[in-house]
Amino acid sequence: MVLVAVLAAACANAPSPSLTPAPTLLNQGAAPAVGGDASTIHPSDELLVSMYEAINPGVVAIILYREGLPVGQGSGFVIDTEGHILTNYHVVEGSADLEIVFSSGYRVNGEVIGTDLDSDIAVVSVSAARTELFPLMLGTSSGVKVGQTVVAIGNPYGLSGTMTVGIISARGRLLDSMREAPSGFYFSAADLIQTDAAINPGNSGGPLLNLAGEVIGINRAIRTNDEQTNGGVYNSGIGFAVPIDIVKRVTPYLIRDGQYDYPYLGITSREEMTLAERNALSLPSEVQGAYVLSIPPGSPADRAGLRAGETPTRFQGLNAGGDLITAVDGMAIRSFSDLLNYLVTFTSPGDTVELTILRGGGTITIPVELTARPQ
Repeated sequence: MVLVAVLAAACANAPSPSLTPAPTLLNQGAAPAVGGDASTIHPSDELLVSMYEAINPGVVAIILYREGLPVGQGSGFVIDTEGHILTNYHVVEGSADLEIVFSSGYRVNGEVIGTDLDSDIAVVSVSAARTELFPLMLGTSSGVKVGQTVVAIGNPYGLSGTMTVGIISARGRLLDSMREAPSGFYFSAADLIQTDAAINPGNSGGPLLNLAGEVIGINRAIRTNDEQTNGGVYNSGIGFAVPIDIVKRVTPYLIRDGQYDYPYLGITSREEMTLAERNALSLPSEVQGAYVLSIPPGSPADRAGLRAGETPTRFQGLNAGGDLITAVDGMAIRSFSDLLNYLVTFTSPGDTVELTILRGGGTITIPVELTARPQ
């Protein structure tokens, strides 16, 4: 079973890992270490070492308590000297008491002041000594490239200050948000970064960084093929991070208003379709886009006159005759994720977008006024 698992780790009654002591190496007669003194840092390692030393003071562990007992843990990071900490919503969901642990060992209580279920973001406020607040620099996610080296720092399995290294494996991934849509499905979280940097339960909410030490994402979830016998999940080399460009757009509203309204178009689509499914819909092989499967009544798409498929095909739930959205505001799109990424990153409720649509063999343009996603 393929699972996408959030990374907040349960604390209560969790079994301790089995550890085997390392063998002792006697100094007598041992060969000298290659490269000389073991305390010498190789030049190729200096960047990562200095980066960790600069970044780790700004990364925190977050422990959840209910009725005085620890029930979960995650990660977070400081974003300003006012005591604001970013993490995932699922890390603090339903929390009664939060304890924030800094790398120095300093501990303080935290209060959730803003949440975003769509991108799984939360802002925690702490009254901490300013000497403990080391804000991390927020970079940009728009220019990151597949193959670029990235670093994750967090609190996996309660092992605070853990650093792992990997690459960006892909961009533009979709995951379900944590908020249910009126259709009964879940809204989508857009433009996630995929990475093979090792992230595990407890890494949730920690930073994903480039080699300049800039935060490019918030580690959110991992994909795993199975669950361990104790009900936990494990790192499979496929992790997902919320892109920092969305985080930077949302966070000021979370601090000021406690929430953020995402733009709402009101269509259901599918990220990928097989060649056989495209043939059943009579879609030209050379044209890509987001096919409209359904439209909730009263949604912006419904009011603008977009059409969903109504003619049954041999594929259950896939009806022919719907619109294929091929561009938004003149920008060509290849898939539903391209459309959603554009809306989330560049538009707001109340904006009007121009959709280019393939309908009945011809191309038309339809303006749609976006609203806020229904609560």
